[in-house]
Amino acid sequence: MAKKKTGATVTVKQTGSAIGRKKDQLATLKGLGLNKIGRVRELEDTPCVRGMIAKISHLVEVVDAK
Repeated sequence: MAKKKTGATVTVKQTGSAIGRKKDQLATLKGLGLNKIGRVRELEDTPCVRGMIAKISHLVEVVDAK
């Protein structure tokens, strides 16, 4: 079953380094398309993405939630 796209997005910026982090946190950063400090990505605002952001909240900040 295909999910409907709502068009809502969230902009996330990486603020912390991935050096010395656990493998699951590195994988979460890569899953969000982040891997260098200062990178910004606009992602679809879904519960899955929000959960990933919550998992690495100490490494990222939400810049803009539309």
